[in-house]
Amino acid sequence: MVNSLDMNVIKYPIITDKATRLLANNQYSFIVSPKSDKPTIKAAIEYLFNVKVVKINTAHLPKKKKRIGQYLGWKAHYKKAIVTLSEGDTINLFAEEN
Repeated sequence: MVNSLDMNVIKYPIITDKATRLLANNQYSFIVSPKSDKPTIKAAIEYLFNVKVVKINTAHLPKKKKRIGQYLGWKAHYKKAIVTLSEGDTINLFAEEN
């Protein structure tokens, strides 16, 4: 069973061109909490979406400089997880409108 702390592990899915191409391989990309580890991410994904996770790849991405006009700031660092699901399992990231 997943406790309430694990519900804050998954922040939001990544929907980019590369992440959309990975959907063909049954791989889904998520931004996750920087302190989370692979077993916690796996448990949270399986609990939230009711799927079977086969593999998880994670990456810590560094902060980057971001300029808006004359102002220079930083885009925060984050952790990305690419989750591979078993055959037949899917996650509906795009809500269907009726």
